[in-house]
Amino acid sequence: MRHLSLVGAVALLFTTPLAAADHTTLTGKVMCGYQGWFAAEGDGSGLGWQHYGFRKTGGCTLDMWPDVRELGKDELYDSPLTFADGKAAAVFSSANPRTVQRHFEWMRDHGIDGVFLQRFGTTLKSDKHRAFNDRVLENVCAAATTTGRTWALMYDLSGLRAGEIEKIVMQDWKRLRNEKRIIDDPGYLHHAGCPVVAVWGIGFNDNRDYTLDECGALFRFLRDNPDFGGTIIMAGVPYGWRTLDRDATKDARLHPVLELAGVISPWAVGRYGTIEGVERDIAKVHEADAAWCKDRKKDYLPVIFPGFSWSNLTARRGGEAKLNAIPRLGGQFLWSQAMQRIQRGADMLYVAMFDEMDEGTAIFKCADQVPVGTQGFVTNDGLPSDHYLWLTGQIGRVLRKELPVDALPER
Repeated sequence: MRHLSLVGAVALLFTTPLAAADHTTLTGKVMCGYQGWFAAEGDGSGLGWQHYGFRKTGGCTLDMWPDVRELGKDELYDSPLTFADGKAAAVFSSANPRTVQRHFEWMRDHGIDGVFLQRFGTTLKSDKHRAFNDRVLENVCAAATTTGRTWALMYDLSGLRAGEIEKIVMQDWKRLRNEKRIIDDPGYLHHAGCPVVAVWGIGFNDNRDYTLDECGALFRFLRDNPDFGGTIIMAGVPYGWRTLDRDATKDARLHPVLELAGVISPWAVGRYGTIEGVERDIAKVHEADAAWCKDRKKDYLPVIFPGFSWSNLTARRGGEAKLNAIPRLGGQFLWSQAMQRIQRGADMLYVAMFDEMDEGTAIFKCADQVPVGTQGFVTNDGLPSDHYLWLTGQIGRVLRKELPVDALPER
């Protein structure tokens, strides 16, 4: 890749955030995964410190710490952790509509198109957790509308038992269509004339209890059911989905299931960990993956990620993992993936993730000033806390050919 050109530099100075994201197509978009799963003591959800992992014995499950300096007093919840000076370290709750609104304002201000809102099937078994998910969904709907962003629902099937796809996921989709009328939301993402529904966790080789036949039945329901279908499905699949190797099941029935989807999105997080690995691995799979999709009139949505770390989460589970296992390199790791994909013809990208602090893939504003009493945190190494938001916005501009494919830009 060549050095930043004069034209590119001028464009960087004068480009402005997107006024509004076009919700009628995935093409030309950079979408982020939005976990929206952080609950706090005192937020009214009754879930306690969900996905923070705070305990009386100390520590947490985060490998990144949120930058909450912009948040109002009504958005802050003092955690059990403290900074070196003894001051309580505050966090946020995804149940707070003002905080979700703020997250979407960050997307708007940096030209990020929108999100896939994660909805884990296992959390829909409990009334309390389902109510929390619904609350976050309502927050996302409202924030997307006021900021001109787009969004789509993503069901994550991880952890579901045999038979629960029909019992839980299909029933939940019926309820959301009937009661929440989510696809009528003005910001809900459509593609090829249909509302998008993402389903993640199809064909992995990690001994999932639900079957490919159940996944196929779900796809047919979402696509063909006369009352609840009419969608285009984005299938979140293993990195080795096409060749049935690496992280994918060797079961050839995977491909007929994927024939029912309209968009294929292979999971890349942790599948390579260096710049050299990025270039080598993407060169091996991109053209053949994209050709498989094109031959079957499907779209190809590559996943890119800024880095990876789950030291504190792994320690809580009794294991050991290296902090900052896949370094961010000041954004070079994320940028190199994006440029490799765009150079090879990608016309849409999925950034994992917007707010995933447990696995150190968050691109939203995280802090350099972090609490004490854990195994440590991944920081921005002195870069502005919005650095990865800004960089994701720049990737979108390259994708839409508003900027050239270039070296990592300077701000």
